[in-house]
Amino acid sequence: MADTATPNVIRRADYAPPAFLIDTVALEFDLVPERTLVRNTMRVRRNPDASRAANLELMGEQLEFVGAAIDGTPFANAHAHEHGLTLDNVPDNFELTLTSLCNPAENTTLAGLYVSGGNFFTQCEAEGFRRITYFLDRPDVMATFTVTLRANKADYPVLLSNGNLLEQGDLPDGRHFARWEDPFRKPSYLFALVAGKLVALEERVKSGSGKEKLLQVWVEPHDLDKTRHAMDSLINSIRWDEARFGLELDLDRFMIVAVSDFNMGAMENKGLNIFNTKYVLANPETATDTDFANIEAVVGHEYFHNWTGNRVTCRDWFQLSLKEGLTVFRDQEFSADMAGGATDEAARATKRIEDVRVLRQMQFAEDAGPMAHPVRPESYVEINNFYTMTVYEKGSEVVRMYQTLFGRDGFRKGMDLYFKRHDGQAVTCDDFRHALADANGRDLAQFERWYSQAGTPRVSVRTKYDAAQQRYSVTLTQGYGEGAAAARETQKGPLLIPFAIGLIGKNGADLPLQLEGEAQAGNGTTRVLEFTQTEQTFTFVNVAEEPLPSLLRNFSAPVIVEYDYSADQLAFLLAHDSDPFNRWEAGQRLATRELLTLAGRAATGVPLQLDDSVVAAFARVLTDDTLSPSFRELALMLPSEAYLAEQMAESDPAAVHAARQFVRKRLANALKKDWLAVYEKHRTPGAYEATPEASGHRALKNLALSYLAELDDPAEAVRLASAQYDAANNMTDRSAALSALLNASAANGGSVQAQQALDDFYRRFEKEPLVIDKWFALQATQRGSAQRPVIEIVRKLMAHPAFNLKNPNRARSLIFSFCAANPSQFHAEDGSGYAFWADQVIALDAINPQVAARLARSLELWRRFTPTLRDGMRAALEKVASQVKSRDVREIVEKALA
Repeated sequence: MADTATPNVIRRADYAPPAFLIDTVALEFDLVPERTLVRNTMRVRRNPDASRAANLELMGEQLEFVGAAIDGTPFANAHAHEHGLTLDNVPDNFELTLTSLCNPAENTTLAGLYVSGGNFFTQCEAEGFRRITYFLDRPDVMATFTVTLRANKADYPVLLSNGNLLEQGDLPDGRHFARWEDPFRKPSYLFALVAGKLVALEERVKSGSGKEKLLQVWVEPHDLDKTRHAMDSLINSIRWDEARFGLELDLDRFMIVAVSDFNMGAMENKGLNIFNTKYVLANPETATDTDFANIEAVVGHEYFHNWTGNRVTCRDWFQLSLKEGLTVFRDQEFSADMAGGATDEAARATKRIEDVRVLRQMQFAEDAGPMAHPVRPESYVEINNFYTMTVYEKGSEVVRMYQTLFGRDGFRKGMDLYFKRHDGQAVTCDDFRHALADANGRDLAQFERWYSQAGTPRVSVRTKYDAAQQRYSVTLTQGYGEGAAAARETQKGPLLIPFAIGLIGKNGADLPLQLEGEAQAGNGTTRVLEFTQTEQTFTFVNVAEEPLPSLLRNFSAPVIVEYDYSADQLAFLLAHDSDPFNRWEAGQRLATRELLTLAGRAATGVPLQLDDSVVAAFARVLTDDTLSPSFRELALMLPSEAYLAEQMAESDPAAVHAARQFVRKRLANALKKDWLAVYEKHRTPGAYEATPEASGHRALKNLALSYLAELDDPAEAVRLASAQYDAANNMTDRSAALSALLNASAANGGSVQAQQALDDFYRRFEKEPLVIDKWFALQATQRGSAQRPVIEIVRKLMAHPAFNLKNPNRARSLIFSFCAANPSQFHAEDGSGYAFWADQVIALDAINPQVAARLARSLELWRRFTPTLRDGMRAALEKVASQVKSRDVREIVEKALA
């Protein structure tokens, strides 16, 4: 990693320590929207562990250089250029003061220092700090920061930065100041400041060691009534991290600030977390159950970064999963514990199912496309493009495998050793792996391949039962499949795969598990097999009857399992498997198999027919009151159209949509009485409660309503949905009712009720931006019809006064929702969706390249579609490639076209 201007391709193999280190930073800001003055005083010294360099090369972008001084004396040999600042022939140890100007008001990229809604905010990860001042803007340069903020008091009464407040006061001419100190060394990407007209919900809590801490959630004044849940989530996160990992909040205060213009979900800046409003603001009238759950998870995620990311940070950006994969795992465990504690496996499984659905739908697709990369990438062009599902979600699965191998206690021992060794350091994924291995007395050299091999592993399973010997052999073979080019390029050998298995008898009960060579059966009825060879056979003895295998229980590794279950066997597992995840998985396999068969028929015009056994399997789940409502809702939800299309040799979104809608309509009509009964039984009258139990009832009830909207005669569904919309005292029920009305309307050529509800929804919530985002998204993802294609609705909404392309949330709610979450409409054969996509990527690239790059990825799998669609996608990609300027988007489209 060079200190000079960023080359075209950054490679992990080229990492070199920085030639200089920075020990302390004193920043002074005179905040003016169009012309902010930044004075940066640093204590700089040569790095004894790096090659000697005569010049100091600092990064800087979009800055106006004013002057430099070394040890208080003006320094003439400083040369500003497009990528930063070069200082010639500097001494070995010195104080460097730099003065520069930036223009936050014109910063539409939302990286660095920018203005949103008249307030100042920052976003420095990954390389935004260089837009604020000249610096060694790389994660392995760590310093302590003191920050002084000065601004007009009437316009910016609140002045915040990292750490602890040292002093504040008034200045002449109506200005004031605040001085902050962060006592912990940190890289520049964790710097933050906020200035503006904000108010805070405050709480004081005591840490486990008895120290008092001030917690604040800062928002614009009109949003103060929507902060309670975020505060409760923060308090729960603090308590959980103390109990589960022995980690305390280390500052006197912890602050969350909400901003509506933000590229990501949130940012873990030390002690001053800046959040997208989407993950802070919630009350029952404006936020759904999903919103409440997401806020809890994201607040937890950013708080947990205080230790896994801040106290121990990344040596370089190739190690991004060191902090992100680990912290996603921590927030998933937090959410599961909040739902079901450590012992309620059914409640924990619901969270597990939700996480794996996201992984398989999005990360597995990424593994199969041109942006495929290992959890620890070997190279990148633009680091912003590597905040990916692979780094985050697959990275979290890699961390989870440590816990699967060593158990909770062994994982905790590894974490304790990791912090003992590396607190205050910038380290690598290998350092984390070594800590887990050493704490548990294991050699994990083979496990390194999970970090360095791309692609989704496939495990094929063969079984054989010897009745005479009562032996049951399970042979596992691992590989990557024919289409995994990225995997072949990075292949280093077989992986260590923790493969959890159970055996189920004919009566539906788990059988005891005794492996060959063991004196007796072990405790429990799930065994984690350590699968380390390309092919490996495990033999169970004293197996009294031929069992049915329950494979990869709780999704113990991020792999695709290939085993030829019959439809009857899948139905049996769906009815009896004691592992809740695999019970759900059996239903998904059954549905996926049937849907892909139907999609193949739809593509060739063959009439569609659904086997009665599939309807019966769904009926058993729907009417089984021993299963929790939240589990039933997940089990009865068909695989998504995007996931199904990816399972086809040649993706055909129209055929998938036809098949899926046929199945939904068949299940709706065949099980109408059951859907109605479930709808009535799972109403939640009275005041809204954001509890997992109440959320489960609402989820199942609203799924029933969505199926009823598919009835051949949807009049009853329209009546129920209209009544639910009118009576709703929470956004979950209101938005679900509106969605049902829109879908019933699409199936029947439009309806007055749907349009009336849409109009009413806008009138009710036009002053609530996050709710209007839902209004846009519901319309962008509605089913549509040949007479009323959704793209026409989307184009019309682009001209709506409430639409603003510069706001990432609004762009995501309309444009991204249509392009990424409405495949049958987006992939129209006339190519209209692709032309729209190209225009929006080009427009966004000129405003905010990070957001544009995210949208650009909608077409990265274009080669896997039918020929007609491929041609249209290629033309759209070529148009974008010829017009965009940012590295962010160019990297995406050039890799897609290569």
